[in-house]
Amino acid sequence: MLLVTDVVIIGGGPGGYEAALVGAQLGGNVTLVERRGLGGSAVLTDVVPSKTLIATAEVMTSIRGAGNLGIHASGVTVDLGRVNERVLELALRQSADITSRLRGEGIRILDGTGRLDGTEAVVASTPDGEERLPADIILVATGARPRELPEARPDGERILNWTQMYSLRTLPERLIVVGSGVTGAEFASAYHALGVDVVLVSSRHQVLPGEDADAGRVLQQVFESSGMTILSRARAQAARRTGDGVVVTLSDGRTVEGSHVLVAVGAVPNTEELGLAEAGIALAPSGHITVDKVSRTSARGVYAAGDCTGVFALASVAAMQGRIAMWHALGDAVSPLDLRTVSANVFTAPEIATVGVGQAEVDARLVAARAVMLPLGSNARAKMQGLSDGFVKVFCLPTTGIIIGGVVVAPNAGELIHVLALAVASKITVDELAQAFTVYPSLSGSIAEAGRRLHGRDGETQTSI
Repeated sequence: MLLVTDVVIIGGGPGGYEAALVGAQLGGNVTLVERRGLGGSAVLTDVVPSKTLIATAEVMTSIRGAGNLGIHASGVTVDLGRVNERVLELALRQSADITSRLRGEGIRILDGTGRLDGTEAVVASTPDGEERLPADIILVATGARPRELPEARPDGERILNWTQMYSLRTLPERLIVVGSGVTGAEFASAYHALGVDVVLVSSRHQVLPGEDADAGRVLQQVFESSGMTILSRARAQAARRTGDGVVVTLSDGRTVEGSHVLVAVGAVPNTEELGLAEAGIALAPSGHITVDKVSRTSARGVYAAGDCTGVFALASVAAMQGRIAMWHALGDAVSPLDLRTVSANVFTAPEIATVGVGQAEVDARLVAARAVMLPLGSNARAKMQGLSDGFVKVFCLPTTGIIIGGVVVAPNAGELIHVLALAVASKITVDELAQAFTVYPSLSGSIAEAGRRLHGRDGETQTSI
């Protein structure tokens, strides 16, 4: 008699739907419970919408920079209502494609919310009532939501979180962005490119405090030189409406006036009212679900993936966590999650892409490494395109020359970083990187040049600026 494994997944974001596909592929009887639509926040309110908006802003950046190449464009305007319509249309289309794919694989999709009934079942609350779903394997992939400030609650009109930005029909006269992390920097960059007067409120000395310090410095210089106002070492305390505008109060008593404010101060996990504690699942003080490198929770048969785990808030990581969970649970070959091989990208102008070991770890002497940093302005293709802001940085081990990390700051850095991601994952040496042919002229040529600069060098850290 053939035994079928019942798999129940709560949450249809990248961690959930990718796990569902693997579970079905390996013969599981998979049911997925999702309350808003497949793709979750990544597709419907976060990654796909924001990057679509940013792609539009990139066109404006190119148009404004065309004058340096001898091309003069004028009269170009932005119809934000149409831009946001397209943003949401693409998000819904992507969600529909994911739904079609899952249904084609025989996965049952329930519209509703789920909670654990111990470790052997999930209770799904749907428009048709409650249904108890017996489960041999449970995956929790419920994501996260924008964190709110007690005195700056979003109203969806003037005080906004990032999921509400796509309801705007006209460009803000003056947009105050609270928070200079990835989300805040991306929206500030995009709206500034669209022609909006942007004020960025940053609690740190420079933007992107969690990224490579050299990269953050370049981006801050680009922002300031292009006319963006940055209030460094400033912390927002409250935001209130004033008729057709807003006033943001800082902790030092200063006030900032604008037409709209975007509050981008991080996220909190969606782990409440899921029956996790009752099932014996350990949570971190932040509310995130504690998991190991194969996505197991502290309860047997229960796994978790994505932003609700707090491992690495990237759609690609969530998807891999979900796949790993199913591979492990259903007895397939599996390798533990290795965050050293994860590549990430900040979609600002210029983009900032990273992989592996970073400068902070080297400076703290947690890792012994040699490094070289080449400015983008020295690259022939960059000169042709009128690009000067950015660099390529490569880290390698002192003795063997094995590449262990890299940073690219440039347009399309998210594409260029793949070369270094492959190098890190495959333990390629700087000599092997340097000896591979590159197109001339190309931005990727700077990556090979970094390998040549690192050949035979001595010392722990050397930087060419």
